[in-house]
Amino acid sequence: MKKFVLWLCVAALAVSCMGMAMADSYKIAVPNDPTNEGRALLLLQSIGALTLNEEAGVEAGLKDVVSSTAEIEFVEMAAENIPTVLPDVDFAIINNNFALDNGLVPSKDGLAIESADSPYSNVICVKEGNEEADLTKALIAAFTSQKVVDFIAATYPDGSVVSVIENPTDGFDPTVDYEALKGQTISIAVTPVPHELIAAIAKETLAEKGITLDVVEVTDYVTPNDFVEAGDVYANFFAHIPYQEKFNQDNGTHLVIVAPVHVEPMAIYGGKTKDLTVLTAK
Repeated sequence: MKKFVLWLCVAALAVSCMGMAMADSYKIAVPNDPTNEGRALLLLQSIGALTLNEEAGVEAGLKDVVSSTAEIEFVEMAAENIPTVLPDVDFAIINNNFALDNGLVPSKDGLAIESADSPYSNVICVKEGNEEADLTKALIAAFTSQKVVDFIAATYPDGSVVSVIENPTDGFDPTVDYEALKGQTISIAVTPVPHELIAAIAKETLAEKGITLDVVEVTDYVTPNDFVEAGDVYANFFAHIPYQEKFNQDNGTHLVIVAPVHVEPMAIYGGKTKDLTVLTAK
């Protein structure tokens, strides 16, 4: 009987220790593309969850994690798929457009949110050689209008999306011969909320001059660039500056950033764990 009781005690202790080990290890889902993974890691560093190599910068990767307060298991995956695994991980760092598209509001549901003062402005891109064309100028003017600024402010008063348009237009570029563009179509690839909503405002503006904006919605971070490079669409509007620069570097593409429109502060969301202090308490 004594041996049996001892075995039970040892077994109970083992289970208890296992539970403690599991409780001290946390799964965090992060985007697997270089710039967005770096962005996620910088956000974790900003809350004190980890320390990165000082030279890592916006392209920080898991190899640049020097230390962490808690034991973290990173789950790397395509940014658009992260909302689907939120219930299965402790925390997830989700790009704002995919968060909004899945009913998550960063200011309300996020446990920690990035500052809007960041290098991650979402931009319009065209293929090299088209940056000075009248179609491009008309597109830029429509997307950087006061109407767009007002729409962003009214739709996202909580700061989920923040305009970075410095000199809003009336929707039109005075150097463009709009009469010559009348009847033409500009195709643009966008990801969902908020890009497609902003594109709808620009579409109305261009229609006033008889120009059709053909909005092509996609749901990933590669196809829009492939479309522009191949000439399947004229422009795209979905990604931030570091991502586009890195994409060109890695893929030999010729995408030119022509206009920053807004910033979408990235946030950390709770899945199985809702208390962010487990990552920061020492």
